[in-house]
Amino acid sequence: MNKQTVIGIILIVAIFIGFQYFNKPSKEQIAERQRINDSIKNAQTEQQLAIQQQVTPTSDTTRIVASDSLREAHFGIFAKAAKGDTAQITIETELLKLRFSPKGGFVSYAELKNYKTYDKKPLVLFEGESENSFGITMQTSDNRVLTTNEVYFVPQPITKDGNGNTILTLRLQPETDSYIDFIYKIPQNSYCVDFDIVAHNMQSYFPPMTNRLDFTWNTKIRQQELGRKTENRYATLNYMYTDNDIERLKEGKNDAKSASTPTKWFAAKDHFFSTILMSKTGFATANLSSEIYSDENSKYLKNYTVHSVINFDATGNKPTNLQLYFVPNQYKVLAGFNDGLDKAQRPNLQELIPLGWTLFRWVNKYAIIPLFNLLGSFMSSWGLIILIVTVIIKIVLLPLTFKSYMSSAKMRVLKPQVDAINERIPADKMMERQQAQMSLYRSVGVSPMGGCLPMILQMPILVAVFMYLPSAFELRQQSFLWATDLSTFDTLPFLTWNTAIPFIGKHISLFCLLMTITNVIYTKVNMAATAGSNQQMAMMKWMMYLMPLMFFFIFNEYASGLTYYYFVSLLLTVLQTYLFRLFVNDQKLLQQLELAKQTKKPAKKSGFMARLEEAQKMQQKRLREQQNARRKR
Repeated sequence: MNKQTVIGIILIVAIFIGFQYFNKPSKEQIAERQRINDSIKNAQTEQQLAIQQQVTPTSDTTRIVASDSLREAHFGIFAKAAKGDTAQITIETELLKLRFSPKGGFVSYAELKNYKTYDKKPLVLFEGESENSFGITMQTSDNRVLTTNEVYFVPQPITKDGNGNTILTLRLQPETDSYIDFIYKIPQNSYCVDFDIVAHNMQSYFPPMTNRLDFTWNTKIRQQELGRKTENRYATLNYMYTDNDIERLKEGKNDAKSASTPTKWFAAKDHFFSTILMSKTGFATANLSSEIYSDENSKYLKNYTVHSVINFDATGNKPTNLQLYFVPNQYKVLAGFNDGLDKAQRPNLQELIPLGWTLFRWVNKYAIIPLFNLLGSFMSSWGLIILIVTVIIKIVLLPLTFKSYMSSAKMRVLKPQVDAINERIPADKMMERQQAQMSLYRSVGVSPMGGCLPMILQMPILVAVFMYLPSAFELRQQSFLWATDLSTFDTLPFLTWNTAIPFIGKHISLFCLLMTITNVIYTKVNMAATAGSNQQMAMMKWMMYLMPLMFFFIFNEYASGLTYYYFVSLLLTVLQTYLFRLFVNDQKLLQQLELAKQTKKPAKKSGFMARLEEAQKMQQKRLREQQNARRKR
């Protein structure tokens, strides 16, 4: 070995030793590497111990060490928040009792103190993380993905502001000078809780340009009312766009929708209560789903899930402003949240109440609801209020009802003349027969459609009442006569049983039964006034009697307040019809029509009627030409 080779080997060894020396890890790096190796080793050990759990006993200490190591490896820079105090914070106001969980920093219990369930238990919207959870997804700067409902927040001292509102701050604090605060402002006399998310020096914990965070809100809807089917019918996941257009998921089956335009709020609604999450700046996008609990013995009706995003500023210069509502679905309460706000800032939560399409909603908003509220301000019996409202509606509609009756009465007294026309003109000349009938009606000033128009004009009020009463919060747990709750079906012991009967269920609503009987009587009264015994008329009579029976099966599960209203309304209609007959004499009416025929000047035909008659004449001419052509053949 020559001299150059020895020197080369010595230099290589020296370089290797120097490289190892200068790249030697620090004590902190050695400790961190050892911690990671220990975590991996403990994880493997815990997995093996779990497999052999029935054979080899495992000490609690070993499990705790392994769990802590795994937790630290998972949470990374948020490892400090991986453990914490589990004691919940309870805050009560005049209206609400709320509990906040340090794990996740969200509301874990919500009770409306002034209300009870149908079986007289406290009205709890949800209790525990399994029934209501809210988790914000955080992708951290050390490439970990966490959710806030995995980590523990540290409660700060509860304070009061100048308006007497309770301020609760839950702090997620990985380091002393960096944290995220969940700040709740709870008023003493409101169903609304302000929920602000404020960061402080958190920009190093998130990737650059982070300005939004995903979140998932999951909540279950408890059964609060006696009528499960009815409550399911009105339990929906609602959401409102920033342009105040409201949408809802289907209530009768599992459903899912996506909202690609900004959304103002999400409302987990049951029949009479809602939990609402609102953003003052709007949620950019959202995916929503609703699942029905098919088991009728389950205490839950539905499970709602919302995936959406919130604006987030890690520096804390722009807080994220949210609001939570734990609220009864009472129209005046929901509309009250609009007071004092500009039109663009109003939450318009009253749109949650299903009042029908635009026209029907307008009638409810400006007529039916104010009338109920007015009577409710000085009367306590909602059964009497419904009776008075029914009478008022009947009085308002009396001119239209009388006009409809007079139209049908005129048609009735003219029926012998119509029958004579039908006997004179054979059935194969249908157009000629119709022209003769129209000529008769026109000569006495009677319109065949005269009875339909008044009925059409009454429809908005009738439909508006049908939409409002089942949703009227005021009827909830209000008793009247034998009905203990006008917001659900009424039951009596001898009309209730344990085994469900097809199409009927486990009960018969007495108000629904009375409504059906009255409807049959009303049908009989109307059909008795209709002459005719041909096969078509007999079929129509059979169908008219069948409809009340169909309504019985439909309305047996509906609110007794609604069936009571229909019962009273039909009863008043029958009495009204008898009064009309008492004061309207058919013979005198026929004489008036005959006199009108003699004295009435021929009415000038409208352009439409002239064109219609001309078209009929042309068609008759073509029919005659076709008949002549067939004879020549």
